[in-house]
Amino acid sequence: MPSRSTIPFPGLVLLSLALAAPLRAAPIPLMEPAGMDLLVASTAARADYGPLAEQFLTQANLAYCGVASAAMVLNSLAVPAPAVPGYGRYRFWTQENVFEVPAGRQVVSAEVVRRQGMTLAELAGLLAAHGVAAEAIHGDQLSLEQFRALLRRNLSQPGDRLLANYDRPALGQAGGGHIAPLAAFHAPSDRVLILDVARYRYPSVWVPVADLWAAIRTLDSTSGRSRGLVTIRRLPGATPPPGTVPPPGPS
Repeated sequence: MPSRSTIPFPGLVLLSLALAAPLRAAPIPLMEPAGMDLLVASTAARADYGPLAEQFLTQANLAYCGVASAAMVLNSLAVPAPAVPGYGRYRFWTQENVFEVPAGRQVVSAEVVRRQGMTLAELAGLLAAHGVAAEAIHGDQLSLEQFRALLRRNLSQPGDRLLANYDRPALGQAGGGHIAPLAAFHAPSDRVLILDVARYRYPSVWVPVADLWAAIRTLDSTSGRSRGLVTIRRLPGATPPPGTVPPPGPS
C-alpha cells in the first residue's frame, strides 16, 4: 500500500494544476476583423489612434523601440522639428535627429541606446528635452484601477500621448523589454491597443488591460526599477528647442 507521501497518478495531478491555472487571453491583431471591430467600437477612447497611425514608424534597429516611439509622439503632437537632410525646407522628427538637440544628448546618447535600449527615466528625459511635458510612472506605483483610469483619460484626449515600457513574455510574446505607443482603449472588453513599432516581428494588437498592467510592473534589470508608462503632452506657449522652428512661408 503506498505511503501518504506517494502520488500514484502524477500525470493527473499535473493535468489538474494546468486546468486550474488561469489562461491568458490571446492578443487580438488590429488588422483582423475582430481587431478592427474593437477600434470602431472604442469611440470614447481612441483620440490618439489617428495622429499616431499617421506617423507610424518601424524601429530602425533592434534597440530603437523607444526612439521610434518618441519620434512618433513628437510628430503626432506637431512639436517643432529640425530640418532633415534631403528634404529641403521640410521639418519632422526622425530616429536620428531626436538625439541632435543638445539637452537630449545629455540624457542618453544614440550609441548607448543602440547597445542597450532606454530605461523609462531616459525615455521621459529624452522627450522632455524636446519641450514637452513628459512624466515617467513606474508600474509598481499604479493599481490596476489607477492604470485603467489613466488609459481611459489619456486615450480620450487628443492633446496627450501614452508610451508603455513592458515585458513581452508577460503578454505571451517572445523577447524582453519593449516600448511602444498606446492608441485606444475598448472599455467593454477591457483591452488596450498597442501600436508595435517592431512591425517586422509583431503586429499591432489589442491586449487585456490586466495583462499589460502586469507587464509594466516587471523589473527592468538596467535601471533596477519596474517598467511603466510615460505620459506626454505638448505645453501651450512652450519655447521649442533651438533650431527647431520651421521657416516662414508656405510648406
